Amino acid sequence: MASLILIRHGQSVWNASNRFTGWTDVDLSDKGVIEAEEAGRQLSDIRIDVVHTSDLIRAQRTAKIVMQQNESSGEDVPTRYDWRLNERHYGALQGLNKAETAEKHGAEQVQIWRRSFDVPPPEGESLEMTAERTIPYFTEEILPDLESGKNVLVSAHGNSLRSIVMHIEGISPDDIVSLEIPTGAPLLYRHDKNGTIRVDSF
Repeated sequence: MASLILIRHGQSVWNASNRFTGWTDVDLSDKGVIEAEEAGRQLSDIRIDVVHTSDLIRAQRTAKIVMQQNESSGEDVPTRYDWRLNERHYGALQGLNKAETAEKHGAEQVQIWRRSFDVPPPEGESLEMTAERTIPYFTEEILPDLESGKNVLVSAHGNSLRSIVMHIEGISPDDIVSLEIPTGAPLLYRHDKNGTIRVDSF
């Protein structure tokens, strides 16, 4: 039996200023560092054998902080970096303030861009498009680690994790768009020969 931990990065400086971030490579805010430290303490008794994270610093730094707090893992835990775990690309919206964008384009349109499954923002990705890269990464890279008995930490982003959760838990596209994944809050799963199931604690 293996453990899977999914964690959205701690609050970023653009989360704090209510901006569309996407692939823009911004760092954690002070609050985000505290969130990552708290998550690390929460997970400190779980041995982690391998870390998967995105190409973006906010997810990478969250993973590093979590592992610094971990008392059950060795010092040389391998970390794999891959763009397929990046946040969905928000295209022309990246860098814009969400409230100001809603004033300009209408709250309903912005909500469609943010939360529909298959409608991308201008020049960006939909959640459906994001899933087309994250789910193959999960099945090709993360799942083999779990099946070999390794405990896995995945530090990524709201939408990349939302699409992976959709796959793991069999959630419909209509329902997954309403799933909220808070910054810095680990999601815990057990994996065995029967599959991967969500648990409240290890």
